[in-house]
Amino acid sequence: MRCPHCGSFDDKVIESRTLANGEAIRRRRECNGCGCRFTSYERIEDKQFMVIKRDDRREPFDRSKIERGVARALEKRPVSPMMMESLINEVEDAAAILGKVNHEIEAKAIGDLTLEKLGALDKVAYIRFASVYRHFENLDEFVREIRKLEKKP
Repeated sequence: MRCPHCGSFDDKVIESRTLANGEAIRRRRECNGCGCRFTSYERIEDKQFMVIKRDDRREPFDRSKIERGVARALEKRPVSPMMMESLINEVEDAAAILGKVNHEIEAKAIGDLTLEKLGALDKVAYIRFASVYRHFENLDEFVREIRKLEKKP
C-alpha cells in the first residue's frame, strides 16, 4: 500500500478489524519510511449493484456518496468516526439486502435507510440530511419534520 504522506510502498499492518459482518476489513498501517499512520479498507467486490434514480436512470452504487452525505450531516457533531463508519456500513448492508434479488435498489430507499440510521444516532444530523434529501424550501418544512421527529420514540 502506498503511503499517502511520502509515497513509499514499504509499510506494516498494525491492526486489522473485520467490518460489515465480515464483508470488509479495516487495516491500520504504518509507513516504514516516514512513520505516517493511515487506514486502508478491503472489500469483497461482487456483481455491480445498481441504483435506480428518480428519473429512472441507473448508475452503479457508490458508497462514497453515502459517506459524503453522512459526513456533511454529522459535521461538527459529537459523533466519533467509528460510529459514523458503523452507520455507513449498516446503510450499505441494508441496501445490499434490499436489492439482493436483482442487484438494484431505488435511491429513495437508500436515502430513507440513511435517514432512519441518522435519526437514531443524532437528531440534528437527521434534520440536516433530511433538508437536503427532501429538498426543503421553506421554514414550514423544517418545522413539520422536527415535529415528526419529536413524535418518534
